[in-house]
Amino acid sequence: MKYTKLGKSELLVSRVAFGTWQLGGDWGATDTDAAKLAIRRAAESGVNFFDTAQAYGFGASEKLLASALRGLAREDLVIATKGGLRPKNGGVVRDASASWIKEGVESSLRALDTDYIDLYQVHWPDPKTPFDETAGELAKLIADGKIRHVGVSNFDAAQMEEFSEVLPVETLQPVYHIFRREIEETILPYTSAHDIGVLVYGPLAHGLLGGNLGLDTQFAPGDWRATSSVFQGEAFKHNLEKVSELQAFAQKELGVTIGQLAVAWTLANPAVHVAIVGTRNPSHVEEALAAADLVFDEATKARIDDIIRHVVPVSGPSPETV
Repeated sequence: MKYTKLGKSELLVSRVAFGTWQLGGDWGATDTDAAKLAIRRAAESGVNFFDTAQAYGFGASEKLLASALRGLAREDLVIATKGGLRPKNGGVVRDASASWIKEGVESSLRALDTDYIDLYQVHWPDPKTPFDETAGELAKLIADGKIRHVGVSNFDAAQMEEFSEVLPVETLQPVYHIFRREIEETILPYTSAHDIGVLVYGPLAHGLLGGNLGLDTQFAPGDWRATSSVFQGEAFKHNLEKVSELQAFAQKELGVTIGQLAVAWTLANPAVHVAIVGTRNPSHVEEALAAADLVFDEATKARIDDIIRHVVPVSGPSPETV
């Protein structure tokens, strides 16, 4: 496993992090025993960076992660979680108010069964709460020793700049994959200029780049993809054809799986420090982690760009649509 310094935070982390969004209920039911085995196998294979969130089942994902990691030396782990989403009427709303952030940190500490959180991230920008209120509360929590580093998720460059006027943003967690590249325009140049660590989520395009989906795929009850336009209709059909092309290129020319190609592609961007990969299947762990060792030359990158030239851009859910 390769490791890197996560921007100005200087956290030393594995270049592939284990993500746990898929364990909170938004992707259907979870086999907890298999999920814990997958997490443990990742840790035993060199992964030291684990990303979760309060909103992933409001404690479910964090508790499962804590259970899987129990017995390992805490100082050898880098645990990241996120807050700033609040349950309401069967869904969630954005709430990065000082009171909810404080309550969220306390809740995550209990669920994770830990005395401190290595990296606490604001999950989504909250238009109803001034950034100085959120940042000010997080600064207090750092002073109290409850969190050690602060990052944001799904923020643009202007939002990071405003937030940093009170508390420097140390990391950013954006969505990034072969079919979704808009962060290359202004966000990654900003993070590079300000030494902000970037940990990208969704490198497999929410399963589209995993190589296992087809037009006849039936998603499990409770899986957000079942009602997403990304996985339906002509756009889905067209993108699946591009996935097939990528899969053939990965296997025949590179000798790797399409999933490994997809993860390695994100890590090939010099502005990206870490790719977050989540799985509920222990047998998929080694495949995902091997992507950290792949190195793409310029000809390989150009060939991938050529294949995806006419893809239909892929979006993901917001908190309000999960």
